[in-house]
Amino acid sequence: MTDDDRPPVHALLQDGTTVCIRTPLPGDHESLHGLYEEMSPDNLRLRFFAASRRSADMAADRACATPRPGYASLLAEAQGHVVGLAEYETGEDPDTAEISISVADGLHHRGVGTLLVEHLVSAARAAGIREFTADALAENHEVLRLFADLGLRTDRHVEGPEVRCTIALDEDETYLTAVESRGRGADVASLEPLLRPDAVAVVGAGRRPGSVGRALLRHLRAGGFTRRLFAVNPSVTSVLGVPSYPSIGSLPAIPDLAVLAIPAAALPDAAEECGKAGVRALLVVTAGLDHEQARRLLDACRTHGMRLVGPNCLGVSNTDPELSLDATFAADHPRPGTAGVAVQSGGVGIALLDGLSRLGIGVSSFVSLGDKYDVSGNDMLQWWESDGITDLALLHLESFGNPRAFSRTARRVTRRMPVLTVDAGRTDAGRRAAASHTAAAATLTMTRQSLFTHAGVTATRSVGELLETAALLHAQPLPAGSRVAIVTNAGGAGVLAADACAEAGLVLPPLTPQLSDDLLAVLPDGASVANLVDVTAAVSEEQLRECVDQVVRHPCVDAVLVALVPTAVATATGDDLVRALTAGPARRARPVAVIRLEQALPIELLPAADGGTIPSYAEPDAAAGALAHAARRAAWLTRPAGTVPELSDVDTERARTVAAAFLTTHPDGGWLDPRTCAELLACYGIPQCDWAWAETEDDAVIAAERLRGPDGRVVLKAYWPGLLHKTEQHAIHLDLQGDAQVRAAFRDFETRFAGLLTGVVVQPLAPRGTELFAGVVQDEVFGPLVLFGMGGTATEVLADHAARLAPLTDHDVHDLMTSPRCAPLLFGAHGSGAADLEGLEQVLLRLSRMAGDLPQLAETDFNPVLATRGAVSVLDARVRLLPRHIQNPYLRRLR
Repeated sequence: MTDDDRPPVHALLQDGTTVCIRTPLPGDHESLHGLYEEMSPDNLRLRFFAASRRSADMAADRACATPRPGYASLLAEAQGHVVGLAEYETGEDPDTAEISISVADGLHHRGVGTLLVEHLVSAARAAGIREFTADALAENHEVLRLFADLGLRTDRHVEGPEVRCTIALDEDETYLTAVESRGRGADVASLEPLLRPDAVAVVGAGRRPGSVGRALLRHLRAGGFTRRLFAVNPSVTSVLGVPSYPSIGSLPAIPDLAVLAIPAAALPDAAEECGKAGVRALLVVTAGLDHEQARRLLDACRTHGMRLVGPNCLGVSNTDPELSLDATFAADHPRPGTAGVAVQSGGVGIALLDGLSRLGIGVSSFVSLGDKYDVSGNDMLQWWESDGITDLALLHLESFGNPRAFSRTARRVTRRMPVLTVDAGRTDAGRRAAASHTAAAATLTMTRQSLFTHAGVTATRSVGELLETAALLHAQPLPAGSRVAIVTNAGGAGVLAADACAEAGLVLPPLTPQLSDDLLAVLPDGASVANLVDVTAAVSEEQLRECVDQVVRHPCVDAVLVALVPTAVATATGDDLVRALTAGPARRARPVAVIRLEQALPIELLPAADGGTIPSYAEPDAAAGALAHAARRAAWLTRPAGTVPELSDVDTERARTVAAAFLTTHPDGGWLDPRTCAELLACYGIPQCDWAWAETEDDAVIAAERLRGPDGRVVLKAYWPGLLHKTEQHAIHLDLQGDAQVRAAFRDFETRFAGLLTGVVVQPLAPRGTELFAGVVQDEVFGPLVLFGMGGTATEVLADHAARLAPLTDHDVHDLMTSPRCAPLLFGAHGSGAADLEGLEQVLLRLSRMAGDLPQLAETDFNPVLATRGAVSVLDARVRLLPRHIQNPYLRRLR
């Protein structure tokens, strides 16, 4: 992508202000000249080493000139005014470029220069530039601090009054963390007008009962909003006791937040009016915008620097008593609490608000994202991370604008608080999965699950399961592992709980002899102290309390499930048995959950004497599922982040050359021929079975003679462009011996595939081993997804695959290799001997690297990959390239 092809993007400065980052055009000359004209002599001297207006003229000329090789520039524009310019130009060394930065007077210390440099770094890296240099006066502390704080390795060399800076453009973890930190601060600042507004105006609130605008205004007023509240309606002077004005511009104070509940056709003009008046955030509940209305609405928000929630949404809430903002049209006000909620579906939002309020967890802030033109789940995670109130994040996201950024944010946030989501849209994946090749088995579901696994997000399958899990995580400590003890006063209920635990992947370990003896000493006659612990229907409140306390304290147990059924056998009633658990502290050494089959609600939080709560479930499956989620979260928190291993023998530049050459001759992309495919794999050191290309019968015989192994047998595979499933087309001949069989096989291909066949691949017959599959699907939203599992002709039928998002870390590779059901075969099950595990790791890591290096790589199929005790080799490989440019997922930009 050339500089002039780079589309404009919008991004946030440190104070939340929106700027447009774009390539200068010839028509920008006057604006750029004005940028320098308005600079003080002191700033001109710091920029050009002299207070020279001539230098400023030349800089404007250079930026607006016809694009030329080795030069790139980007300007920052705020509400039509150029506020900064950054440029680079290469010299004799194409790997190095000199950079310069200019920022308008009055906009220093707001991050304009840093933001421009971040975008220029991304452009330079895409152009193959590895290093920036810059000269600055030693007294130019601002620009020197900018370079030092970028997060890139910077060396300084002082030469008299000047400092020579050399900046390595390695986009490593340090740099990404620095960019992420700057983005987080800017993002939170931009959300202040939305979630902590000092004044709110509802546009479209009228007298008609049942209208959405009126409902929103009523909710704001009845919810006790503590700041200034206005209605905008040209037909009335007051609505529900709230003063009304004919337009945004006529309000006595500029609102931070404007709530728009007006017809879709009126939205763009209303948004433009809000922007010109100085409104900083919009909440649009209106649905049904057409493409042009949507474009104009978002253009107005970007031009005037307004953050946007919606359209087609339920609204936003912030329950902070100092604010009491409830700009929703839900039936009830959410109870104040500590759970942050962001949803795309209004119905799901209402269910979560009601459920969290009923449970007593409450809500810190709520955003109904709707069609999510702007504010996203990623934004809300960063808000909750910073608000000092939220300790539990609940998401319902049907789509992801920037999954890579979401993953990085979620990985950071979920180490501080649980992040839960409903894995919505699971069935869409099956409909979208292509059937043409194995890698297409990577459905959208696998991609989403890989994202959640990588990010440490707890993914549930329903809103009910989300609330059940949230209740446990809110009320109880995390278990150290998956070992569960079941205590019950009714054997049948205990058996149901045991089945549920086993199905959820939890373990019921046998109790130690000492613990068993201690329990028998306090329980009624007839009690059973295997796991499960049947305390019998005759148990008393005191006996049950002592039993549970002993089990909870024992190191062989990570969590305790107590299944209770009210009986008339003993003096203890159902309430007494519950009191045996709630009379003491709610948070014990290990998590405790209750199962009460007669319970009317699916999940309740039982209040304990110390002010805490204990979760109580109506169904054993719900209790076991919540505990399993908690155990997985605990395991994720204790797991190291992992590193992406360094790889030897990788030639990225050559691989990019191969890809570019193919796309030059195939502008629409396509599947690589065997020779090009082999060349690409060789760039990454991916081991391939020996092979030869033959276009004639004689060539095939000569190749077979050279490639025959100890048993003298070879394989012939037909090839023509577009051939994907050789077995289904009967385009492969196995176990060929002697020249005569090779000739016969070649002639068979020529006869059956006349007009199609372009050649054959000749290979030695592979030895015995485990046939595996490895592949990549490059999703335009999620990025590359690496798949691994059972290979061979049955791979699609068995669908025994695992997946992880690239780039793979050492831990990701371990997960990929151990997750499929076929994994025991690799580790020597049934005495077969372990496969070459190190070689298999290398294949997956190199495949991941190839997918990361080449955004044009759309799909890759290695099937089969043969794993033996001594080696791993790709027997058949297919690669499809498409002409596309993937945006840098970590570059700061608004949607």
